[in-house]
Amino acid sequence: MTTTPSAPAPPLLRLRGISKHFGAVQALYGVDLDLPASQVTALCGDNGAGKSVLTRTIAGIHPPDAGEIEWEGHRVEIRHPNDAAALGIETVYQDLALAENLDIVQNMFLGRERRRWYLLDEDDMERAAAETLAGLRVTTVRSIRQQVSTLSGGQRQAVAVAKAVMWNSKLVMLDEPTAALGVAQTRMVLNLIKRLKSHGLAVMVISHNLNDVFEVADRIAVLRLGRMVAQDDVASFDRERVVDFMTTGTSSRQPATAPVAGSAPATGSES
Repeated sequence: MTTTPSAPAPPLLRLRGISKHFGAVQALYGVDLDLPASQVTALCGDNGAGKSVLTRTIAGIHPPDAGEIEWEGHRVEIRHPNDAAALGIETVYQDLALAENLDIVQNMFLGRERRRWYLLDEDDMERAAAETLAGLRVTTVRSIRQQVSTLSGGQRQAVAVAKAVMWNSKLVMLDEPTAALGVAQTRMVLNLIKRLKSHGLAVMVISHNLNDVFEVADRIAVLRLGRMVAQDDVASFDRERVVDFMTTGTSSRQPATAPVAGSAPATGSES
């Protein structure tokens, strides 16, 4: 008796033919993108490639003009940030959007405060914040009541990520998470990204730092001038090949390391 192999599970998020324009300026041209669960996808591209617009489209800030979005295999509409949040999509932007004059707990629950009998339930919020930070193994903060203005860059990034993941999120998008960080702080953030993956989340990292990309990414997607010019497993790339795609939209190089078994070669089309 032979068994029919089961079809692979669809990616957590699938974009097909996503286009976006602002007046006469076309920012995205028919972009396809897959973001599987439990994998880190690095979104690469030069300045002006469309990375921020694509991220904000997924986050519901810039609804697409054309194209389809599937979430867990089902067609969905993301027209507002509330739509993205309801699905489990959270975004940590480069400015982190943390309130300097508030402590860690207050930041993590800002706008989503828990109440009991019309009063803030400080004990419950402290407990939930501590559990989330412990689950991500964020151990460098002195106290969860520490004011954000006293935190290092890496600690602030960790708090912003913890804030994103504590709301039943399934996809976390990180915009340049290691920008302007020192070596030790960068190491802490990269380890945090790996832990998000180990918790089963899909992670999309927007980064110019190819050293970071090749350390944490399972997949790489490259945008150039609003078009997705390459998307594949990380084994199909090396740094030179990524730079080729970023700058010219194509590459004739073969990666320095052979692709993993069963992986398709990276595409170089301008579609």
